[in-house]
Amino acid sequence: MAVRLQRESFDLGAEVARLTAGRSDAGAVVTFSGLCRDRADSGAPLISLTLEHYPGMVEEELGRIEQEARTRWPIADLLLIHRYGRILPGEPIVLVVTLSPHRAAAFEAAQFLMDYLKTSAPFWKREETEDGPAWVASKATDDEAATRWSR
Repeated sequence: MAVRLQRESFDLGAEVARLTAGRSDAGAVVTFSGLCRDRADSGAPLISLTLEHYPGMVEEELGRIEQEARTRWPIADLLLIHRYGRILPGEPIVLVVTLSPHRAAAFEAAQFLMDYLKTSAPFWKREETEDGPAWVASKATDDEAATRWSR
């Protein structure tokens, strides 16, 4: 499956090895793994980050983003894993892997996927610090990054 939504962590190396095993149709593999930072947006030490989602809606949007990437670039394969639930600092949150015959397409597709994940995937983020929980607002910089892919 090219898109996975899961509570449990993942092993970046094992996922890449599984996706690339026996492949000869890709000359480039690009990976991006997003990790949970140790600081909240406020600058306070982060205890945990909780990602909530609406089941069914997120999977549909992730599938739409995947298909858009496949139509824009010559992708041999791709993998998109996004976690939900309580995540601790240092743990992985997201993994994007793109395989393509050429590096430019693999890099661009990975950037596209991340830009749209940040702006289009319906996740709600709540940071927990010593001061208590706080919802995380979307960032204008993420919206600006995604506009470069508008047709």
